[in-house]
Amino acid sequence: MKKIIFGLMFVILLAGCGKNSKDSILKEWSKKVDSYDNYLMQGTLEIYRNEDLYTYKLESAYMKEDNYRVSLTNKTNGHEQIIIRNKDGVYVVTPSLNKSFKFQSEWPYNNSQIYLLQPIIADLENDAKLKFEEKNNNYIFESKVNYINDKNLIKQKVYLTKNLILKKVEVIDDNNNNIMVLKVNKFKINNHFDDNYFKVVDNYLKKNNIKKNENTNKDEKKSEIKNDTNDTDNINNNKEETNTKTTSANDEILYPMYVPLNTYLNTQDVMKLDNGSRTILTFSGNSPFTLMQSPLNNDSINFLNADPVMVLDKVGAVGKNEVSWIDNNKEYYVTSEVLSSNELVKIAESMSVAQIEK
Repeated sequence: MKKIIFGLMFVILLAGCGKNSKDSILKEWSKKVDSYDNYLMQGTLEIYRNEDLYTYKLESAYMKEDNYRVSLTNKTNGHEQIIIRNKDGVYVVTPSLNKSFKFQSEWPYNNSQIYLLQPIIADLENDAKLKFEEKNNNYIFESKVNYINDKNLIKQKVYLTKNLILKKVEVIDDNNNNIMVLKVNKFKINNHFDDNYFKVVDNYLKKNNIKKNENTNKDEKKSEIKNDTNDTDNINNNKEETNTKTTSANDEILYPMYVPLNTYLNTQDVMKLDNGSRTILTFSGNSPFTLMQSPLNNDSINFLNADPVMVLDKVGAVGKNEVSWIDNNKEYYVTSEVLSSNELVKIAESMSVAQIEK
């Protein structure tokens, strides 16, 4: 009997040690990250969308006093986008296009982020059912995540070395598929960043002598949609013309391959511009929405009440009832009074040059 009691006590003790080990390792890692004056992390980010793989060279950095910088360079086409948070706000800059956006956003604190240590740790600390194991000389945590614009992403696996250095992060959907995978190749603290490293947007604008435009981009887009739709001289509602329309590369129209149930393309309005055409697609039915695409304008900075988010292989903006992004020197904007941001992102990610029937 004594042996049985002793055995039970030993099992309970081991279980308690395991729990304390999980908590103590997480606490130690969190404390370690909090002690950093700065860090620089480099590696590869893989994103799987619609059976396609997008691979990026990643460089993410942090410096105390709330400075963050994330650079994503598409390994296929070399397209780079940079997300920045500094004392002036949150920015996304696309150097090759002379284009920048300033966000009214709490990024990176209001959403899970695969490429920054602080949001990763926050997700681990906020999960009361946090899982933990030691395997192949790694500490592996598994927690729920909060990707507010993609509710299909439900959990993450975080791999640490025994020295508490991030090695890999996997973000997993509700079908247990890896949708995003971060592989860290280099991690360094006590870096000596250039004075302008976390001021890339301002520094870039000065370098190119670009004047800031502080107009509200959101209001401009809604005004354009309203005015263009009312301009009967530019309306093309004929189905035969729509199905046989040919376009140049600059005027090529993209259509969403995903459309909510019982929703259909109602009108296609085209306005000729000096540098191409602006097209407004109006979808009607149970889940109406409007999609605008137009040539890239010359404004250096657009101000958005939104959050940065990945739209396929680009960083876009998600606000209330709207999603916008830039691709191939064109601006895209989809809005709806009834659809959620999840649905709008899904529409944006389904864009294709293929035609759809009205």
